[in-house]
Amino acid sequence: MKAQACQPCAEGTYSLGTGVRFDEWDEVPHGFANVATNLEVDDGFGDTVENCTASRWVPLGDYVASNTDECTATLMYAVNLKQSGTVTFEYIYPDSSIVFEFFVQNDQCQPTVEESRWMRTTEKGWEFHSVELSHGNNVLYWRTTAFSIWSKVPKPVLVRNIGITGVAFTSECFPCKPGTYAPAAGSSSCQLCPADTFSTKGATTCQPCDPASYAEPGSASCKPRPPCTDKDYFYTHTACDSHGETQLMFKWAEPKICSEELPQAAQLPPSGGRTKCPPCNPGFAKANGSACQPCPYGSYSNGSGCLSCPVGTEPALGLEYKWWNVLPPNMETTVLSGINFEYKGMAGWEVAGDYIYTAAGASDSDFMILTLVVPGFSPPSPVLEDAESKEVARITFVFETICSVSCELYFMVGINSRTNTPVETWTGPRGKQSYTYVVEKNATTSFTWAFQRTPYHEAGRRYTSDVAKLYSINVTNVIGGVASFCRRCVPEPAGSCAPCPPGNVLDRGSGTCRPCPPGTYLRRHPPDGTPTCHPCGPGTRSNQLRSLCYSDCRLTLPLRGRSLRFEFPALGTGAAFATGPSFTGKGRKYFREFRLGLCGSQGRKVASCTDNVTDARLPAGAGDPARVVTSYVCQAIVVPPDGTGSRPPVSSQPVSLADRLLGVTTSSMLDGIVTPPEYFPPGHPDLPDIIFFFRSTDVTQPCSGGRATAVRLRCDPLRPGTGTLSVPKKCPEGTCDGCTFHFLWVTSDACPLCSPSHYHPITSACLGGTQKTTFVWREPRLCRGGRGLPPQEVRSCHPVDFWFKMGISGGSGLALLLAALAAYFWKKNQKLEYKYSKLVLDAAAKEHELVAPDSCAIMEGEDIEDELVFATKKSLFGKIKSLTSKRTSDGFDSVPLKTSPGSTGVEL
Repeated sequence: MKAQACQPCAEGTYSLGTGVRFDEWDEVPHGFANVATNLEVDDGFGDTVENCTASRWVPLGDYVASNTDECTATLMYAVNLKQSGTVTFEYIYPDSSIVFEFFVQNDQCQPTVEESRWMRTTEKGWEFHSVELSHGNNVLYWRTTAFSIWSKVPKPVLVRNIGITGVAFTSECFPCKPGTYAPAAGSSSCQLCPADTFSTKGATTCQPCDPASYAEPGSASCKPRPPCTDKDYFYTHTACDSHGETQLMFKWAEPKICSEELPQAAQLPPSGGRTKCPPCNPGFAKANGSACQPCPYGSYSNGSGCLSCPVGTEPALGLEYKWWNVLPPNMETTVLSGINFEYKGMAGWEVAGDYIYTAAGASDSDFMILTLVVPGFSPPSPVLEDAESKEVARITFVFETICSVSCELYFMVGINSRTNTPVETWTGPRGKQSYTYVVEKNATTSFTWAFQRTPYHEAGRRYTSDVAKLYSINVTNVIGGVASFCRRCVPEPAGSCAPCPPGNVLDRGSGTCRPCPPGTYLRRHPPDGTPTCHPCGPGTRSNQLRSLCYSDCRLTLPLRGRSLRFEFPALGTGAAFATGPSFTGKGRKYFREFRLGLCGSQGRKVASCTDNVTDARLPAGAGDPARVVTSYVCQAIVVPPDGTGSRPPVSSQPVSLADRLLGVTTSSMLDGIVTPPEYFPPGHPDLPDIIFFFRSTDVTQPCSGGRATAVRLRCDPLRPGTGTLSVPKKCPEGTCDGCTFHFLWVTSDACPLCSPSHYHPITSACLGGTQKTTFVWREPRLCRGGRGLPPQEVRSCHPVDFWFKMGISGGSGLALLLAALAAYFWKKNQKLEYKYSKLVLDAAAKEHELVAPDSCAIMEGEDIEDELVFATKKSLFGKIKSLTSKRTSDGFDSVPLKTSPGSTGVEL
């Protein structure tokens, strides 16, 4: 400052010129704000919001580590730049279960560098990150929010060497911190001391440790060497020599920090024991030399010799390793430090003949890494986009873990050199077992095994006897692979083999492709291993290619003795639902989002979950924009936006829960999947739930048969659109056992199509000569769409007084008719009485011998019109009157008779 000129810093010091650097983290440096908050409020829904005051970024010497709980921890630094500058830092971001963001705001709290907000997960060690800063006030934010998958604590984010340029010119040089040195003047940074050396503050050189002590790189002091034990060395095998033998070798674990010269120290066992080499791996054979060589295309081998495939067959290409004399050329091994996540130049796995196992690392917290790289896959049959399974290959390995503490074995998969994604984790000792992973994308794929003995760092090696062993690895359909057997195929005219088209199965008898019948689909990997035509489940049909079964959103199901028609195409677009409070019970910091799609055109899956945290920030053209899981049902973790709006919602960890439709039925069980009705409130008794049953090809350790999902579709006309989705109250994560997921989807789209049985008529009174019939829905209405209500019917009618008059008239006429009939039958009765009286008189006359009149009655056989006539013609009323007036006092009727000729008329 006195000379007003810039001068180089002396040896043992450094300067950024117009900047500052923070590389010592024994405590949070001055000027940094370290806060933790829970951005959610306690609204009485679910668990109580967690107290986050104790959740901060933690300084750990050379770096600062983030929180690993569900609180939001923010490390802030405000700086005023005199000119435009930059901020740089190094970071380790190994676990996508933490959302890590870095952003800059000005003094008006407006973001200035939004494009670099979301940080990428790191693949190998520390990564460098740089962001341009503008002139004026800048506030830097390092923010993390963690969430756990299946109750697993994620690994923290580490940050170190934060440098900022563009500040006021510095007036002093900073001394190098202990463990570093600056050998020349004018240094802008200090260098780490190498192993077995140390330095104090402001050092220009590093001092060597004495032979009885050691120091790790960047140490400020030396430590005494402990005596060697049997945990400080390991064994391996050399490559086969010309005599077909291998030599057993013992090696000290690197870096060697123990001393053999101390009392009671273990000595390295002698090497040199020779044993016969194991045979070659399947698909390989020994050529002229002693090394195993791959068999040429068109042949196969069990490890002893190459044989040509018979006619009508083709080699099943793949990679199978079950003998471990040397590490295969497409496999590599290394060690990742469990302290600062730096890779070390040493082997993490060693061969042991019939298995490969984890060697002794620098410390028990190191990750022993083994990686297998496959250039691509060539499936025997084309893989369709909407097929039951997009399987292009599968990897199967047999492993074992021997542990005395909480060791962990990770299996990870990377696509096109992208970030390795953890697929499965095994904790603690595990017996010898097999695991299979299905590959669904044809790309360069890396398979990684990482073994950590303990997550807690302690000096020395205590648990090197805790090991992970891999006995065999088998990858199918590998491009450029070898074959251990040949499979039948359809011969082409040129003599080569052709794959069967989708939905066709090979007829082994005729050697031709036979299409699967309608209602069946080609099952590529049934339990017996032979592709077969498998029948579709209830409520589903096969697509035209017979590659899968699907529900086309139109169902006819028998319910209570009748058939109901359902159509719900709107549900094929999917629905999202977040279970609400945090699923670990520590506050509402993030949500499980379930995205569902039940059916679609030809079975296309329409639900998808995306990870836009760890992969979405790749530059254009670097591959897929994000990791997307497409399936009928999938789950993602959603981190909500903060209250200030500076952070949008993000989602991560997409997991497929259902990618194959099994069937649609009203039963609570299908194909071994059970969804108890008591998991949800009861529905309407007259309309049971329609249940969609699914399975997923993702096989996990607890779910050896894959995950299963049951979606109950319940009709509620009052829930328009997609309605609501819920999970069982007793299983807030949607599953009670981790393998079978249960959902209740209540929506009006789940109601059957309306039919005449869903409405009834109401007839009105006759008003003004017309009568109306109106049709109304039966309540509660349990249908939608379909057949609508018929229009109102109107017909003519007569009022009540008209029918009353008509009744009186009709009654009067009926009374007159009855009276006439009575008179008629009375008259007939009188005639019968006359006949009877005549017969009585004839009988009396014969008895007194009186002479009977010539003709006084109608004799048998005579015509009544010829023999009996009335004196005069009269009306019916007159005849009745004359009959009553001519009755004599003795009770007999007076009837005029027609006399015979020559006699006079008389009255009887």
